[in-house]
Amino acid sequence: MILSIQHLYYLVGAILVITAGMTLTDASHPKRYSSALFWALYASVFLIGEKLPPVWVGAGVVVMALIAGLNGVGAGHHVARTAEQHLASAKRLGNKLFMPALAIPLITVIGTLSAKSLSIDGVPLIDPKNATLVSLGMGCVISFALVCWLTQESPVQGIRESRRLTDALGWALVLPQMLGMLGLVFSDAGVGKAVAFATTSYINMDIRFVAVAVYVVGMALFTVVMGNGFAAFPVMTGGVGVPILLGVYHGNPAVMAAIGMMSGYCGTLLTPMAANFNIVPAALLELPDRNAVIRTQVPTALTLLLANVLLMNFLMFR
Repeated sequence: MILSIQHLYYLVGAILVITAGMTLTDASHPKRYSSALFWALYASVFLIGEKLPPVWVGAGVVVMALIAGLNGVGAGHHVARTAEQHLASAKRLGNKLFMPALAIPLITVIGTLSAKSLSIDGVPLIDPKNATLVSLGMGCVISFALVCWLTQESPVQGIRESRRLTDALGWALVLPQMLGMLGLVFSDAGVGKAVAFATTSYINMDIRFVAVAVYVVGMALFTVVMGNGFAAFPVMTGGVGVPILLGVYHGNPAVMAAIGMMSGYCGTLLTPMAANFNIVPAALLELPDRNAVIRTQVPTALTLLLANVLLMNFLMFR
């Protein structure tokens, strides 16, 4: 096996190490020492995380949380391009600007579909267990090379832009990875059972429509808290979906899972915890209001949530 998910981790870790080094050597950075430590600890998870004892990794995460909680992660000084420079670059490149962005999904799809047939002397070129993620990493690397070729900029400039974006996002950059594990933690901690006890004790679940509404709205609310619909799904499905909607009312599990996840995505539209959906676009567009994307999405999210309640109540029990 030549290309595995571990190589992608090494690449991410290397970029974070460079970011930490650039932050540490930036004399104009107001919080360079704490910020550099934060990114160095995060890099260590990708580079040597599998070799470290779990307690050490946990201690590192706690230190990262303390640094972020004490407002120790800040942005350095970056020389921003003027509006005229952005406009001139856009006119020069034209529609070629879309080529790197389109290359990432294209290479990901090609790599995923051809992973089984790509081999050298019988050894797979791409890890078949993580073909999609490895292909995504390949797509990002090829897209980066394409950007350098189109813009005639050096890879160093790409690293500088990476650091600028990392500084703009701050500690929120870590949220997707941490929140992705939160569902498993909540499930092991018995949160699903607690949700089942609370709902059956204080809400009349003898009415089917009420049970459906509790499940749909609960998926959205837990996603707002966790920032991830996949993390909310095992909690609400274990607490309300399986024992009540399936066990009592004998609904269709496929419909419950599909509309349940869609309800979770409604919560994604409403929370800054979903950093990769709501905070990253605001940072990329350099919006003055970090919550501008969320405010725009509120009417859509609430409308979809109401539609999900009605659809699940109609389709799940046909």
